[in-house]
Amino acid sequence: MKFSPPLQSAILLSRYKRFLADIRLPDGSVTTIHCPNTGSMTRCIVEDSVCWYSVSDNPKRKYPFTWEVATTPDGYLAGINSTRANALVREAITYGVITELSHYEQLSAEVKYGDENSRIDFLLRSESDDIVDCYVEVKSVTLGIGNGSGLFPDAVSQRGAKHLRELMLMVHQGHRAVLVFCVQHTGIEYVAPADDIDPLYGTLLREAVNVGVEVLVYGVAITLPEEIVIDRRLAL
Repeated sequence: MKFSPPLQSAILLSRYKRFLADIRLPDGSVTTIHCPNTGSMTRCIVEDSVCWYSVSDNPKRKYPFTWEVATTPDGYLAGINSTRANALVREAITYGVITELSHYEQLSAEVKYGDENSRIDFLLRSESDDIVDCYVEVKSVTLGIGNGSGLFPDAVSQRGAKHLRELMLMVHQGHRAVLVFCVQHTGIEYVAPADDIDPLYGTLLREAVNVGVEVLVYGVAITLPEEIVIDRRLAL
């Protein structure tokens, strides 16, 4: 995924009110930018560290700058724009990077499904009657705790629990169900459930795996200021 125009750098001052952050620009001025992440962003917020942001040309936006990449306490890069995870996974499916999902001819996004008023991130279908429909849910991972370890979620996630229940339902109905952890953190090599943060999610994730929900973990390469792209399979 190319950043167009390329990202610009600044110094992160603080994040507040969940969706806002203050940065210091190279000319010394301070401005407020949009923070596109609903999580706690644990170990992604380092005051006085270098961050990178995108610029929107939409005149209706109150905050034209969007925070995209953070510097972690360990000096790694983290793509904190969780809304980009779906686009990254879609691109990786389209170009065959996620090989486990490369044999479907049709991809639909945001399709209603399940019993809890949900929308699946991607519904994959094949022209072959021998291949069942595949329901794909995407989650962005940015919580790195050192030694290559990453955790999900970084805050209690009722929505995440709902999605696991829906994926299990799809398996019970005879479909294929896949959870993709999109790891937007260059220092993470494997992912585990964050049981201390959200024990229910950890319990449901293990239950989902036991009933046949597949879990795939893929990491990104971040080349600043031009690009972020899924480039490798990681461990669970």
